[in-house]
Amino acid sequence: MTQQPARRQDPATGESITIGELRAALLPDFPSITISKIRYLEEIGLIQPARTKSQYRKFSHADLARVRYVLTMQRDKYLPLKVIKENLDAMDRGLDVTSDPAKPRVPLLAMARDSDGLPSSEELGRAPSNVRISRAELLEQSGLDEQMLASLEQYGVIVAERNGQFDTDAFEIATAVAGLAAYGFEARHLRSFRTQADREIGLIAQVVTPLMRQRTPGSHGKAEETIRDLAALSVRLHATLVRSGLRRQINS
Repeated sequence: MTQQPARRQDPATGESITIGELRAALLPDFPSITISKIRYLEEIGLIQPARTKSQYRKFSHADLARVRYVLTMQRDKYLPLKVIKENLDAMDRGLDVTSDPAKPRVPLLAMARDSDGLPSSEELGRAPSNVRISRAELLEQSGLDEQMLASLEQYGVIVAERNGQFDTDAFEIATAVAGLAAYGFEARHLRSFRTQADREIGLIAQVVTPLMRQRTPGSHGKAEETIRDLAALSVRLHATLVRSGLRRQINS
Protein backbone atom coordinates (compact mmCIF):
# COMPACT_ATOMS: atom_id res chain seq x y z
CA MET A 1 0.00 0.00 0.00
CA THR A 2 1.38 3.41 -0.94
CA GLN A 3 1.91 5.70 2.00
CA GLN A 4 0.18 9.03 1.74
CA PRO A 5 2.46 12.07 1.98
CA ALA A 6 2.31 14.49 4.86
CA ARG A 7 -0.09 17.30 4.11
CA ARG A 8 1.07 20.76 3.26
CA GLN A 9 -0.29 22.22 6.47
CA ASP A 10 1.42 19.56 8.65
CA PRO A 11 5.16 20.06 8.12
CA ALA A 12 6.20 17.22 10.50
CA THR A 13 9.09 19.24 12.01
CA GLY A 14 10.13 22.84 12.16
CA GLU A 15 13.36 22.08 10.28
CA SER A 16 13.89 23.04 6.66
CA ILE A 17 16.16 21.59 3.99
CA THR A 18 17.67 22.97 0.81
CA ILE A 19 16.74 21.80 -2.65
CA GLY A 20 20.07 19.98 -2.83
CA GLU A 21 19.39 18.16 0.43
CA LEU A 22 15.93 17.24 -0.81
CA ARG A 23 17.40 15.78 -4.01
CA ALA A 24 20.02 13.86 -2.00
CA ALA A 25 17.30 12.30 0.16
CA LEU A 26 15.46 11.11 -2.97
CA LEU A 27 18.46 9.82 -4.94
CA PRO A 28 18.63 6.31 -3.37
CA ASP A 29 15.09 5.51 -4.59
CA PHE A 30 14.99 7.80 -7.64
CA PRO A 31 18.48 7.98 -9.18
CA SER A 32 17.32 10.10 -12.11
CA ILE A 33 15.82 12.90 -10.01
CA THR A 34 17.28 16.31 -10.87
CA ILE A 35 17.11 19.82 -9.46
CA SER A 36 15.29 20.86 -12.62
CA LYS A 37 12.59 18.22 -12.04
CA ILE A 38 12.03 19.43 -8.49
CA ARG A 39 11.75 23.02 -9.69
CA TYR A 40 9.28 21.93 -12.35
CA LEU A 41 7.10 20.24 -9.73
CA GLU A 42 7.08 23.57 -7.90
CA GLU A 43 6.19 25.48 -11.06
CA ILE A 44 3.08 23.36 -11.65
CA GLY A 45 2.00 23.69 -8.03
CA LEU A 46 2.67 20.18 -6.68
CA ILE A 47 4.92 21.57 -3.97
CA GLN A 48 5.02 25.05 -2.47
CA PRO A 49 8.24 25.52 -0.49
CA ALA A 50 8.66 28.50 1.75
CA ARG A 51 11.07 31.24 0.75
CA THR A 52 13.66 33.20 2.70
CA LYS A 53 13.91 36.98 2.43
CA SER A 54 16.59 36.36 -0.20
CA GLN A 55 14.14 34.10 -2.10
CA TYR A 56 16.01 30.89 -1.36
CA ARG A 57 13.75 27.86 -1.21
CA LYS A 58 13.13 26.27 2.20
CA PHE A 59 11.72 22.76 1.83
CA SER A 60 9.98 20.99 4.69
CA HIS A 61 9.77 17.28 5.39
CA ALA A 62 6.20 17.50 4.13
CA ASP A 63 7.52 18.79 0.80
CA LEU A 64 9.95 15.86 0.67
CA ALA A 65 7.10 13.43 1.30
CA ARG A 66 5.01 15.05 -1.45
CA VAL A 67 7.81 14.83 -4.01
CA ARG A 68 8.41 11.20 -3.04
CA TYR A 69 4.72 10.50 -3.53
CA VAL A 70 4.71 12.17 -6.96
CA LEU A 71 7.72 10.18 -8.14
CA THR A 72 6.33 6.93 -6.74
CA MET A 73 3.00 7.38 -8.48
CA GLN A 74 4.75 8.14 -11.76
CA ARG A 75 7.07 5.14 -11.49
CA ASP A 76 4.76 2.51 -10.00
CA LYS A 77 1.27 3.55 -11.12
CA TYR A 78 2.12 5.40 -14.36
CA LEU A 79 -0.19 8.22 -13.29
CA PRO A 80 0.05 11.53 -15.19
CA LEU A 81 0.93 14.64 -13.19
CA LYS A 82 -2.62 16.00 -13.63
CA VAL A 83 -4.08 13.00 -11.78
CA ILE A 84 -1.33 13.10 -9.15
CA LYS A 85 -2.10 16.77 -8.52
CA GLU A 86 -5.78 15.93 -8.05
CA ASN A 87 -4.79 13.19 -5.59
CA LEU A 88 -2.61 15.58 -3.60
CA ASP A 89 -5.48 18.07 -3.48
CA ALA A 90 -7.78 15.29 -2.25
CA MET A 91 -5.31 14.33 0.48
CA ASP A 92 -4.95 17.97 1.51
CA ARG A 93 -8.72 17.85 2.06
CA GLY A 94 -8.41 14.74 4.23
CA LEU A 95 -9.59 12.17 1.70
CA ASP A 96 -8.20 8.66 1.32
CA VAL A 97 -6.59 7.71 -2.00
CA THR A 98 -4.74 4.55 -0.92
CA SER A 99 -7.40 2.06 -2.01
CA ASP A 100 -8.00 3.65 -5.42
CA PRO A 101 -5.98 6.71 -6.51
CA ALA A 102 -8.57 7.43 -9.19
CA LYS A 103 -11.41 7.70 -6.65
CA PRO A 104 -10.56 9.58 -3.43
CA ARG A 105 -12.90 8.54 -0.63
CA VAL A 106 -14.00 9.96 2.68
CA PRO A 107 -12.08 7.87 5.25
CA LEU A 108 -14.13 5.55 7.40
CA LEU A 109 -14.46 7.07 10.85
CA ALA A 110 -14.94 4.64 13.70
CA MET A 111 -17.43 6.14 16.12
CA ALA A 112 -16.80 5.47 19.80
CA ARG A 113 -19.94 4.04 21.36
CA ASP A 114 -21.09 2.98 24.80
CA SER A 115 -22.21 -0.57 25.54
CA ASP A 116 -25.77 0.27 24.46
CA GLY A 117 -24.62 1.37 21.00
CA LEU A 118 -25.10 5.12 21.53
CA PRO A 119 -22.28 7.63 20.90
CA SER A 120 -20.16 8.22 23.98
CA SER A 121 -19.57 11.66 25.50
CA GLU A 122 -15.96 11.45 24.27
CA GLU A 123 -17.16 10.84 20.72
CA LEU A 124 -19.59 13.75 20.82
CA GLY A 125 -16.80 16.00 22.06
CA ARG A 126 -14.21 14.95 19.49
CA ALA A 127 -12.37 17.65 17.58
CA PRO A 128 -13.84 18.49 14.18
CA SER A 129 -12.37 16.50 11.31
CA ASN A 130 -10.32 18.32 8.72
CA VAL A 131 -12.00 16.40 5.90
CA ARG A 132 -13.47 18.65 3.21
CA ILE A 133 -15.30 17.26 0.19
CA SER A 134 -16.87 18.81 -2.86
CA ARG A 135 -20.56 18.73 -3.69
CA ALA A 136 -20.00 16.10 -6.38
CA GLU A 137 -18.03 13.91 -3.95
CA LEU A 138 -20.75 14.24 -1.30
CA LEU A 139 -23.44 13.17 -3.75
CA GLU A 140 -21.44 10.26 -5.14
CA GLN A 141 -20.26 8.83 -1.84
CA SER A 142 -23.38 9.39 0.28
CA GLY A 143 -25.93 8.15 -2.25
CA LEU A 144 -28.00 11.35 -2.24
CA ASP A 145 -29.24 12.94 -5.45
CA GLU A 146 -28.94 16.65 -6.21
CA GLN A 147 -32.63 17.38 -5.63
CA MET A 148 -32.59 15.79 -2.18
CA LEU A 149 -29.40 17.62 -1.21
CA ALA A 150 -30.80 20.96 -2.35
CA SER A 151 -33.94 20.36 -0.27
CA LEU A 152 -31.89 19.39 2.77
CA GLU A 153 -29.91 22.62 2.43
CA GLN A 154 -33.16 24.59 2.12
CA TYR A 155 -34.39 23.12 5.41
CA GLY A 156 -31.02 23.59 7.12
CA VAL A 157 -30.45 19.86 7.63
CA ILE A 158 -27.13 20.04 5.76
CA VAL A 159 -25.03 23.21 5.66
CA ALA A 160 -22.07 23.78 3.34
CA GLU A 161 -18.91 25.62 4.31
CA ARG A 162 -18.40 29.15 2.98
CA ASN A 163 -16.23 27.80 0.18
CA GLY A 164 -18.99 25.42 -0.91
CA GLN A 165 -17.31 22.29 0.45
CA PHE A 166 -18.72 19.97 3.11
CA ASP A 167 -17.22 18.60 6.32
CA THR A 168 -17.43 15.16 7.93
CA ASP A 169 -20.60 16.00 9.86
CA ALA A 170 -22.35 16.94 6.62
CA PHE A 171 -21.20 13.67 5.07
CA GLU A 172 -22.48 11.62 8.01
CA ILE A 173 -25.82 13.43 7.87
CA ALA A 174 -26.06 12.85 4.12
CA THR A 175 -25.29 9.14 4.55
CA ALA A 176 -27.94 8.77 7.24
CA VAL A 177 -30.49 10.66 5.13
CA ALA A 178 -29.73 8.44 2.14
CA GLY A 179 -30.53 5.44 4.33
CA LEU A 180 -33.82 6.98 5.43
CA ALA A 181 -34.66 7.92 1.84
CA ALA A 182 -34.49 4.25 0.92
CA TYR A 183 -37.55 3.80 3.19
CA GLY A 184 -39.45 6.63 1.56
CA PHE A 185 -38.43 9.57 3.73
CA GLU A 186 -38.27 12.92 1.96
CA ALA A 187 -36.41 16.07 2.90
CA ARG A 188 -39.57 17.73 4.23
CA HIS A 189 -40.03 14.83 6.65
CA LEU A 190 -36.57 15.46 8.09
CA ARG A 191 -37.18 19.12 8.80
CA SER A 192 -38.43 18.18 12.26
CA PHE A 193 -35.04 16.58 13.06
CA ARG A 194 -33.35 19.94 12.46
CA THR A 195 -35.98 21.75 14.53
CA GLN A 196 -35.64 19.32 17.43
CA ALA A 197 -31.84 19.52 17.30
CA ASP A 198 -31.99 23.31 17.45
CA ARG A 199 -34.26 23.13 20.50
CA GLU A 200 -31.86 20.78 22.27
CA ILE A 201 -28.93 23.03 21.37
CA GLY A 202 -30.79 26.00 22.83
CA LEU A 203 -31.46 24.18 26.11
CA ILE A 204 -27.85 23.09 26.44
CA ALA A 205 -26.65 26.61 25.61
CA GLN A 206 -28.64 27.96 28.57
CA VAL A 207 -26.57 25.78 30.88
CA VAL A 208 -23.19 26.20 29.18
CA THR A 209 -23.19 29.91 28.27
CA PRO A 210 -22.60 31.12 31.87
CA LEU A 211 -19.61 28.77 32.11
CA MET A 212 -18.20 30.04 28.81
CA ARG A 213 -18.37 33.63 30.08
CA GLN A 214 -16.33 32.89 33.18
CA ARG A 215 -12.67 33.86 33.15
CA THR A 216 -11.55 31.65 36.02
CA PRO A 217 -8.87 28.97 35.46
CA GLY A 218 -10.37 25.77 34.10
CA SER A 219 -13.74 27.32 33.25
CA HIS A 220 -13.34 26.71 29.51
CA GLY A 221 -12.39 23.07 30.06
CA LYS A 222 -15.34 22.66 32.42
CA ALA A 223 -17.66 24.11 29.78
CA GLU A 224 -16.37 21.68 27.13
CA GLU A 225 -16.81 18.74 29.51
CA THR A 226 -20.35 19.89 30.30
CA ILE A 227 -21.20 20.15 26.60
CA ARG A 228 -19.97 16.60 26.01
CA ASP A 229 -21.95 15.21 28.93
CA LEU A 230 -25.16 17.08 28.06
CA ALA A 231 -24.88 16.12 24.38
CA ALA A 232 -24.47 12.44 25.29
CA LEU A 233 -27.41 12.57 27.70
CA SER A 234 -29.55 14.38 25.13
CA VAL A 235 -28.80 11.79 22.44
CA ARG A 236 -29.47 8.98 24.91
CA LEU A 237 -32.80 10.47 25.95
CA HIS A 238 -33.89 11.06 22.35
CA ALA A 239 -32.91 7.57 21.19
CA THR A 240 -34.55 5.90 24.18
CA LEU A 241 -37.81 7.82 23.74
CA VAL A 242 -37.96 6.85 20.05
CA ARG A 243 -37.06 3.23 20.77
CA SER A 244 -39.56 2.81 23.58
CA GLY A 245 -42.30 4.56 21.62
CA LEU A 246 -41.81 2.33 18.61
CA ARG A 247 -41.75 -0.75 20.82
CA ARG A 248 -45.08 0.21 22.36
CA GLN A 249 -46.54 0.85 18.92
CA ILE A 250 -45.42 -2.56 17.67
CA ASN A 251 -46.78 -4.34 20.73
CA SER A 252 -50.09 -2.48 20.84
